[in-house]
Amino acid sequence: MCSSDLIVGRLRGIEEELRDLAYDRLREAAGGDEEARADERRVLQARRAIERAIRVLDGPTDSWD
Repeated sequence: MCSSDLIVGRLRGIEEELRDLAYDRLREAAGGDEEARADERRVLQARRAIERAIRVLDGPTDSWD
């Protein structure tokens, strides 16, 4: 297993944690917590960035051969 595979695995775990956190904050925001609403937006933005990193690292590699 190459090092990028290990990083992708770790990023997938982080993405899952961020997803769970976003859902928790969204539930709290639905209850009227304005701070949770802002937190949910930031967590969602971070999760999307992690998803992009996973796609970049896990995608096809260009070969010059």
